[in-house]
Amino acid sequence: MDNSLVVWINAELYTPEGVIKQGRMLIDGEGRIKATGGPELSYGENVRIFDAEGLKIVPGFIDVHIHGGNGFHVMGGTYEDLDGISKFHARHGTTSFLATTTTAANERITKALQCSAEAVQRGVSGAEILGVHLEGPFLNVKRRGAQSKDEIRNPDAWEIEHYIQSANQLIRLVTLAPEVEGGKEAVRHFLEHGVTVSAGHSDATYEQAVAFIGQGVNHTTHHFNGMRPFHHREPGLAGAGLMCPELTTELIADGIHVHPAAVKLLFDVKSPMNVCMITDAVTCCGLPDGEYGEVVMTAGQIYLKDGTSLAGSSLTMIQALKNVISYTGLPMEQILPSLTRVPARQIRMDHRKGTLESGKDADFLVMDHELNIVSTFVVGREVYQSKAGVYKHGN
Repeated sequence: MDNSLVVWINAELYTPEGVIKQGRMLIDGEGRIKATGGPELSYGENVRIFDAEGLKIVPGFIDVHIHGGNGFHVMGGTYEDLDGISKFHARHGTTSFLATTTTAANERITKALQCSAEAVQRGVSGAEILGVHLEGPFLNVKRRGAQSKDEIRNPDAWEIEHYIQSANQLIRLVTLAPEVEGGKEAVRHFLEHGVTVSAGHSDATYEQAVAFIGQGVNHTTHHFNGMRPFHHREPGLAGAGLMCPELTTELIADGIHVHPAAVKLLFDVKSPMNVCMITDAVTCCGLPDGEYGEVVMTAGQIYLKDGTSLAGSSLTMIQALKNVISYTGLPMEQILPSLTRVPARQIRMDHRKGTLESGKDADFLVMDHELNIVSTFVVGREVYQSKAGVYKHGN
């Protein structure tokens, strides 16, 4: 038996096949899951054993839309920003994420992309950076929300290629408004590079949205927000997300961006396998209420100073999970795919991430029965442990 093998025993283990009581999980020396099973799963001698003592072990959360947190911001364009984001969100259940940009001048976006690509190569201290979500600048100014009106522009083939190369081919998701001039060509260009294309900050009609699906769009950005709203005579992009099974819908379940009843509606209509939970967290997430640059946070709600638009969220992934359980009444095991399997699938990383099964990275959370995070593990390495860390370990 490999001496570097780690074995977790006596866990309430959440796997694609269901919840295993007295579950066991074997992790090899490379930080990959070797096997999962019940108490009958053997593991030999000379291994390191962790006794979960009945705690829950669930797959780590994947956040494909995150701008910052705890005072750090992707657009800061420094390794320290990205490392700070990774450590902060690992404390709240995120084990991997996409560094998400905002609409800005070409030079500033380029710097953020280059820095993100370098951080992927170098590695960070907390949650793993899987690549980049390019949100903007190719948006519809009418649905800009908190995005910079002055920097929004129509897609340009040279600029798209420049961003793809600046990110070292690590743009995995792009948010754009496909209906703007050059949008159709932009969709094709990104798809040719293996980038998932999401319709967002878009004023598309229902008919236009259906046409986008035929062009390869399969995702919507922070559904219901930054898009033409649902109306019974013009369902818009919001309606298309509800009606079209080809579209996976992002969701900010903070009870602010989307009413709890609308969260339940989305889960009821789409099912958890077509909802992609995100935080859309920004710099002041995790900080006290107050003014932060162009935004103000009050009771966790973040608005532009002029009050015209929400400007991101202070949500964490573990709080999003708790909120959805409360809003929908669904059990945790039914909701978990929206934070794990679905985001992994949408950014084409499901060969490595999203579930606790053989061959996948050992990205997982140890949680108590009140859903408090005890520990966060990324590729088999513990990157966070709360003061409540009580599981036993030994040889």
